[in-house]
Amino acid sequence: MLKRTRALASVAVIAVITGMGAPAWAETLKDALALAYQTNPSLLAQRANQRALDESIVQARSGLRPQLDVRVSASYARDYSGAPFSNPDSDTGAASVSLSQTVWSGGRIGHGISAAEANILSGRETLRDVEQNVLASVIRAYADVIRDGEILAIRQSNLTVLQRQLEEASARFEVGEITRTDVAQSESRLAQSEADLANARAQLSVSRAAYAAVVGQAPGDLAPMPALPGVPADFDAALDVALSDNPAILSAAYTQRAAEAQVAAAKAEYMPSASLTASYGGGTSDLGQLGDIADQTRFQAGASLSVPLFTGGLNRSRVAQAVERANVAQINLEGERRNILQAVSAAVAQSISSRATLQAGEEAVRAATVAAEGVRQEAQVGLRTTLDVLNQELELRNAQINLASARRNEYVAQASLLAAMGRLEGADLDANLTAYDPAANYNRVRNRGGLPWDGVVEAIDRIASPAVMPANNAADAPIDAQLNSEIVGTAPRD
Repeated sequence: MLKRTRALASVAVIAVITGMGAPAWAETLKDALALAYQTNPSLLAQRANQRALDESIVQARSGLRPQLDVRVSASYARDYSGAPFSNPDSDTGAASVSLSQTVWSGGRIGHGISAAEANILSGRETLRDVEQNVLASVIRAYADVIRDGEILAIRQSNLTVLQRQLEEASARFEVGEITRTDVAQSESRLAQSEADLANARAQLSVSRAAYAAVVGQAPGDLAPMPALPGVPADFDAALDVALSDNPAILSAAYTQRAAEAQVAAAKAEYMPSASLTASYGGGTSDLGQLGDIADQTRFQAGASLSVPLFTGGLNRSRVAQAVERANVAQINLEGERRNILQAVSAAVAQSISSRATLQAGEEAVRAATVAAEGVRQEAQVGLRTTLDVLNQELELRNAQINLASARRNEYVAQASLLAAMGRLEGADLDANLTAYDPAANYNRVRNRGGLPWDGVVEAIDRIASPAVMPANNAADAPIDAQLNSEIVGTAPRD
């Protein structure tokens, strides 16, 4: 890893200093997306975080299973009282095995499992959101490198034209056709063009370094930007998809479900709990006779019922706290819906504006090209001044640069719109990409440590338990269905 980091840093430094291309490892956008999908640190870290979150279901389901403990103790005592007929030295020892199985907790265990499942689904949506942000960054970096490469080529072409213009102006000045002012104007524009070229080189180096940071290697000769799949034709269609599939909204909805389950779990603290217990063991008053323990062992089994009567306000406070956290989750869900509405609106507006700018820019470049050629020819016969030629050349280059920027802006706006809709995942952009499946790890770890009667205990625990608060918004209904399909459906209970 250290060697790769140094290599990446070296490539980035070369790109900044020289602007030269590195080996063309990722020549197409699909190549860049695939590499970032496999190696981007932010994405890899979020996947690891999701795997850690999957462990919460194991911890929640452990309450369905018995607790087995082994206890061994030994002690030594010396009596300094000097009482007659007493043994001043004594030692004792004991060993026992105890088993405890919760049969019914009033729903505390069951609602804890529901909360863990909802939190895991929320984490999956957060992973989707991070994935989309990373891929959007790849698309933006890819488009930036192409745009800045085009601008650099435009600046280099402009410098060549102005150098030739200065040579022509100097020659015409020598024969008395133009004045020294015309030559100075050409020199001024040439100097400005050299400065613009240096800035273009620097900007391209910055974009190449940004590309290397998000993709994992410096760009080579990038292919033209392909059309992005699934870009909607109108705002309403985009908004409908976003409100139902945007990962931030879904994550907030699952978080609300988890908070509601926590409210039910807090209310279950008022309920009784029942458990079965068993123990086996024995002890000795003389550690020198450890073999006698076997003759003094006993087995004990029983059942216990615990009913909370007074907790000093603890349970009530926990319920109130859980309710307020559920309120926060519901408010955050509405906030995410508003944020997505804003994001979709902004992306659609930017896409429309960029498309109009792109169309106008194409016409501006066409007209400016014709005008620049005409002005140069007219200047050769004395109908135009040197300044006219320089101004028209500047107008042409500005039109070309604006066109390159408009092309990049439209592409990035489309990517932002797809991200707001929740349609910028790896599989959406490349059907051949091997997608990371977070459910695979969940299914692998869910039943770790499970026993055959887990399902029975869970079913009993949910009997007469406090109900989970219903969703306050009809739009949450799909979340309930998705909870059942994604958690229960993919990983059946024991």
